Amino acid sequence: MAEELVLETCDLQCERNGREHRTAEMGSQQLVVRRGQPFTITMTFAGRGYEEGVDKLAFDVETGPCPIETSGTRSHFTLTDCPEEGTWSAVLQQQDGAVLCVSLCSPSNARVGHYRLTLEASTEYQGSSFHLGEFVLLFNAWHPEDSVYLREEDERREYVLSQQGFIYMGSHDYITSTPWNFGQFEDEILSICLNMLDINPKFLRDQNLDCSRRNDPVYIGRVVSAMVNCNDEDHGVLLGRWDNHYEDGMSPMAWIGSVDILKRWKNLGCQPVKYGQCWVFAAVACTVMRCLGIPSRVVTNYNSAHDTNGNLVIDRYLSEAGIEDRRSRDMIWNFHCWVECWMTRPDLAPGYDGWQALDPTPQEKSEGVYCCGPAPVKAIKEGDLQVQYDIPFVFAEVNADVVYWIVQSDGKQRKSTHSSVVGKKISTKSVGRDSREDITHTYKYPEGSEEEREVFSKAEHEKSSLGEQDEGLHMRIRVSEGANKGSDFDVFAVISNDTDIERKCRLRLCARTASYNGEVGPQCGSKDLLNLTLQPHEGQSVPLRILYEQYGPNLTQDNMIKVVALLTEYESGDSVVAIRDVYIKNPDIKIRILGEPMQERKLVAEITLVNPLSEPLHNCMFVVEGAGLTEGQRIEELENPVEPQAEAKFRMEFVPHQAGLRKLMVDFESDKLTGVKGYRNVIIAPLPK
Repeated sequence: MAEELVLETCDLQCERNGREHRTAEMGSQQLVVRRGQPFTITMTFAGRGYEEGVDKLAFDVETGPCPIETSGTRSHFTLTDCPEEGTWSAVLQQQDGAVLCVSLCSPSNARVGHYRLTLEASTEYQGSSFHLGEFVLLFNAWHPEDSVYLREEDERREYVLSQQGFIYMGSHDYITSTPWNFGQFEDEILSICLNMLDINPKFLRDQNLDCSRRNDPVYIGRVVSAMVNCNDEDHGVLLGRWDNHYEDGMSPMAWIGSVDILKRWKNLGCQPVKYGQCWVFAAVACTVMRCLGIPSRVVTNYNSAHDTNGNLVIDRYLSEAGIEDRRSRDMIWNFHCWVECWMTRPDLAPGYDGWQALDPTPQEKSEGVYCCGPAPVKAIKEGDLQVQYDIPFVFAEVNADVVYWIVQSDGKQRKSTHSSVVGKKISTKSVGRDSREDITHTYKYPEGSEEEREVFSKAEHEKSSLGEQDEGLHMRIRVSEGANKGSDFDVFAVISNDTDIERKCRLRLCARTASYNGEVGPQCGSKDLLNLTLQPHEGQSVPLRILYEQYGPNLTQDNMIKVVALLTEYESGDSVVAIRDVYIKNPDIKIRILGEPMQERKLVAEITLVNPLSEPLHNCMFVVEGAGLTEGQRIEELENPVEPQAEAKFRMEFVPHQAGLRKLMVDFESDKLTGVKGYRNVIIAPLPK
């Protein structure tokens, strides 16, 4: 009778499997693998080795608190020579005496998450079970059968593996890019993301059902979209705030990455972190989705409509002085960010696979919860409003009409002409480059095209013709060079009379500080010309000087000034409105890297910023982080104020642990200059072999 087989040790080969599964940057302390792809473990037995025909070896994998085979959360499978497709399998790779090398593989539609692995060894008369260890299973964008499969390797690198990127902000005619540290492979982030799934309300309601649905990126997307905000009192990650009062938390503009936010959330016992705005919600969701293996990117939509009553028309009201009043709840945001995730949609009719919009910023409820999506971008483009999920809301964000009403002193309202177009320059970071990619064409057909007309008739949306503006009076707002923080600058109302007759008009210009979500603050410049005479076919340019001493104290962290021009013709009473959001530029942060950039070798970063204001900066602070470069976040508080035109400067030592192209991100904060961002690409050479 053969003696019992006794396991001495099991090596999960975390490092080798991590390299092969592209998870090595998550560290070598735990096994992290992608579904549908084999991974190797080595078992060493005490006494005798495995004997084929005498010993039977079987494995158990289990995930979640109540593993059941019928829910796909438990599987029992034996060591075999010919694995079956679509199930868990174990294949003998090689044997060397008491050492056995086995290749395990999950099906490509396995549930993702944290697994326990057990060996059952038995002879004819006796059997024992041994705990082999634990591992985490992720989605696999490299496997053709996986629902998140992405064909191009450079796209997989960008949308799954890249830990850093850019988020586009500013306004559609002055696009700015903010560097962001997604950091999905940094210490603790994977366990925080898995914990997020385990405290979501759907899990708490029915643990078995929730775990059984974790093979589906559509389901995971909805859970993550809801969990990144905390509006459902669901232990969500971020609390949103838009009123410029952030003293009891972090200003949304101050963040430079998701890692800090997710770690704070964990350390607060899953209480919401203060504060987020749309790009912060989107970037954190992007980190979580990339961490779980789902290809994701942050996108920005300029002139984004928030259509609360669903009629695809945004009504705005201006007093005759050019001041907005009597708000409807409908808003136009300078920009709005959401996430796109790549997946198939077997739950829908064919044709909707690919990029899906997912919006974690809490705006409207979907199925009773503050989440939005996944909405197939193809359905948004085609106007298929009935397709799941939340297409009408996203369709309006990129397609609604804006109507400006002039409210006269007698209370009457007149419709003005205004050519603001919603849904402009939809942007995301290019693949493999630090430049912007315009993806508007994936959301909309070209303006005025036959296809656009067909989409709008399908969506029951009559787009008002912008040709109405052709009364012969045209106006736009131009900005002089040098709208730099701390400087005075000019804006111009550029007016033309394209008719054969003289026009007598009144021109009112009004500038106010503004936030990116369309809210405006106090006035910082105005002009009222009662007698503006425009000769036939004549153009005029009327300047308005905007002074730092007037805009400086009320500028929000969005660095926006909204300029409204209202031109009213006396004879007809007709009005033309022009609006422009002027972005006030922050100073540059300069970053020099001293030393030879090599893995595990000390480097020095020299970081400087010149104070552009005519007053000193107090409470100055630099925050630096970079996945694979710095361990976590480094904060440097400057002891002394920084005088006007003087340099804020500090040097920081760091030891990069990961090779390859990395970004060092910097944020500067002070009392009068906040949310200033900078970055530097650093190529770290690998350790010599």
